Amino acid sequence: MKRWSILWLLGALFWFGGCTQETQNKLGRAVQNWTGTNGVLDIYEGGNLVMRFVKIDKLSTAKGTDDNTPRQYRYGYGYLDKNFNFKVDEGERKLYFEISNFTPYIFYENPVR
Repeated sequence: MKRWSILWLLGALFWFGGCTQETQNKLGRAVQNWTGTNGVLDIYEGGNLVMRFVKIDKLSTAKGTDDNTPRQYRYGYGYLDKNFNFKVDEGERKLYFEISNFTPYIFYENPVR
């Protein structure tokens, strides 16, 4: 039994090692979709931070219903961080948001836990 487990593990490692970088990235994103990323989205205007959303699981690219082509915006759900402290405070609620591909923004994992 132990021998089969080791052979199965080695086979899986070789299979994953043979995947292209894009396939490995897709697998990683699929895992993050289940586990979440605790993301932060900072939106800038004129070089200044104007809006921040916290506790975002993921940003999704919108796609057309009929043609399935990517649209020029991303969307997601997150808490509007009014005081920019990386935490959800009283009165800050979860919102749906959309941002254009032309909006200056940065999406990253929350450094404050």
